[in-house]
Amino acid sequence: MTLTIVLLGAAALVGIGLYGALSQQSFVMLMMGLELMLNGALLAIIGFWSLSLGGMPEGQLLAIIVMAVMAVEMAIGFALIVALYRKRQADMTESLGTLKQ
Repeated sequence: MTLTIVLLGAAALVGIGLYGALSQQSFVMLMMGLELMLNGALLAIIGFWSLSLGGMPEGQLLAIIVMAVMAVEMAIGFALIVALYRKRQADMTESLGTLKQ
């Protein structure tokens, strides 16, 4: 497998995630699009690490940091979605006119 193939796969994941994040109305689907974009970035990082840097430990550390950021982002995002649903019974982005009380 070459670096070009890995980067094309990463670009495809980012593109699909961007489309999903911009075109969906559901909060959960929006979060799934963001997750796909982060997975594409992680795939690019791992591809560069393994195929061009020769397996240096800095690439592993960066991939672990990106995975930790992804986990924190998803936890905070879903907590906000649950709080919004409990407060306003809103599960679609269009049902919220504003975030003010």
